[in-house]
Amino acid sequence: MFSWENPDDRVAIVQMNSDLRHAQLELLSAQCATHQLRLRFSTEDIARFGQQDVLRKAIAAASGLREYYGSIEKQMPSAAGGCSFGVSTPDDDRLRQASACVLAYLREQRERYFAAGFPLSGQLKAGMQPFFSSGLLDRVRLLELKGSRVPNPGFYADAQAMGVENLPSLAHMASLTFVDVVVFNDSITDRVMFHGLVHAAQMQILGLERYAELFVRGFLRTGSHVTVPLEAHAFALDSRYAKDSADRFSVEDQIRLWVREARY
Repeated sequence: MFSWENPDDRVAIVQMNSDLRHAQLELLSAQCATHQLRLRFSTEDIARFGQQDVLRKAIAAASGLREYYGSIEKQMPSAAGGCSFGVSTPDDDRLRQASACVLAYLREQRERYFAAGFPLSGQLKAGMQPFFSSGLLDRVRLLELKGSRVPNPGFYADAQAMGVENLPSLAHMASLTFVDVVVFNDSITDRVMFHGLVHAAQMQILGLERYAELFVRGFLRTGSHVTVPLEAHAFALDSRYAKDSADRFSVEDQIRLWVREARY
């Protein structure tokens, strides 16, 4: 067993940690590649149509790594009073740090895209007027990206390195809302626009800082962005709109109701 008091061991320990960092980066790359598979293909299709020898090798490698690192984990000393940056009990410092990253990202992207956006046309406003306030519809801008997509935030790498999984791929989302600009990766449709406007209304009513905190807290608790209450509510409302656009309701009132009931 190594001892830090032994000079030769200290050299070996430094080399070991260098190798460990390299292995961790390689594992992170594999995790990202696997996440892209998960986003695009079902497990059933992969099992049925995937190249069988490649699948077996991947499964064997993953199983071996799980067993190896699991044996190491059992021997790791417990951090006194510490808590992990996982989906169950995020500590306050890391929650604040993650919320600050999301908040800064939303503001930066708003500045990046807002000037290139365009206001809602009279026709679009007329279609959304029964559901959103005039103030919101007058303020929000829309931007359809052509030939490009919104890239993932720079802080993803740090979050993944700390063990955060299932981070959503922004390039695969139909739209992203950055404060008061809705950016579309694909073409603008009424339902996708409605969804983006719901998030703009949430940010307006909650305040951007509170929105970022609730989003991070919800993601760490549920482990998936689609089950974050803010996102789940937006999906529920755009589904209600798509089902019957003649069913008039106030999105802002629905958001305030969820705020009062502490459902976010």
